[in-house]
This record gives sequence, structure tokens and C-alpha cells, in this order.
Amino acid sequence: MATPNIDGMRVAFVMANEGVEQVEMTRPWEAVRQAGGRPQRVAPGSGEVQAFNHLDKAQTFPVDWVTSEVDGDAFDALVLPGGVANPDQLRMDRPAVELVRAMFAAGKPAAVICHGPWTLIEGDLVRGRTLTSWPSLQTDIRNAGGTWVDEEVQVCPRGPNVLVTSRKPDDLPAFCSTFLDVLAETRRRSSVG
Repeated sequence: MATPNIDGMRVAFVMANEGVEQVEMTRPWEAVRQAGGRPQRVAPGSGEVQAFNHLDKAQTFPVDWVTSEVDGDAFDALVLPGGVANPDQLRMDRPAVELVRAMFAAGKPAAVICHGPWTLIEGDLVRGRTLTSWPSLQTDIRNAGGTWVDEEVQVCPRGPNVLVTSRKPDDLPAFCSTFLDVLAETRRRSSVG
């Protein structure tokens, strides 16, 4: 099966400087890159992101943009990786939450996995949406006005943007493939319109 073409699309991978689940960042990053996209790491602080393999420190990765110094116009789409500590810290960074809100309001597609929806909840972005996540977030999502489902990948077009969500690292193949399809369709529509 051919990889969808997303040539030149700029995809913001928004994460905290510490605590991101490495595979939930690197697998979608590589998928975006292989499809011709331009992935960029966005974090509250400059320097590096310390990734984790569950609770163990993994590799570090360079930060491309700082949340307080960039706006949603710089990107075509958004990825929020998981890891427990990552979104818990990210939702406390006001510029990160505002960046995510702005990208949603502008109709830019978003892919969010595992504990990533905590940042969406902080931004009041799950109300009226259907999504999945790590199971421990289901009450948080329902309390924030969303509908939680236990699915490998969930696509919700209801709202200002298309939202792709998955539960955990095992779902990454479906998560990446579905998000690339959404990006390719977004690119196709923008080139026609």
C-alpha cells in the first residue's frame, strides 16, 4: 500500500521537555517524515526533550520551537504524544494549551495518543467530541463533556477539526496510518480549494 503524500506539511509535535513516551513520539514522527511531511518538536523550554520508555529514561531529542515563541500559523497539523508525565506537565504550560486551542480553532487536524488528551481537557477541547485514550482518562474525558470509546483508533470529525485518537503504543500502526490519511485528505482539499 502506498504511503499517503503529505509533501511539505508542517506537523507540530507538542510535548513537555521531560516525560514523553518515546515510541509515541518517534513512530508518528517517522511516519510523517517518510510521507514527505516536516515534523517539528515544540516544547515549553529550549534545548532538549527527555523521552522515556514507560518509567525509564530513554533518548533525548532537540527542541525546534518553544511554545511561548510560536503560534499555530507555523504548522499544518498537530500531534500530542503520551506518557503520563508529559501531558501532565504540558497542560500546566499556558502557551502550549493556547497553541493547541489555536490550532483546533483554525481547523488543523490533530492526532493524540495515550495520556495526550489531558492537554485537550485543559483547553476545553473534548466537549462534544468522541475519542479514545489510555483507559484511566475515560472519566476525565466524560467529565469534560466528551464521549470515550475503547477503540484502537477513533476519528472524530465533529468539531472545528478532525481529531484522531488512540489508546496506547500497541495502536501506533493504526494511529499513524489513519493520521497520514487525514493529512493527505487535508492537503488534497487545500490544493483543490
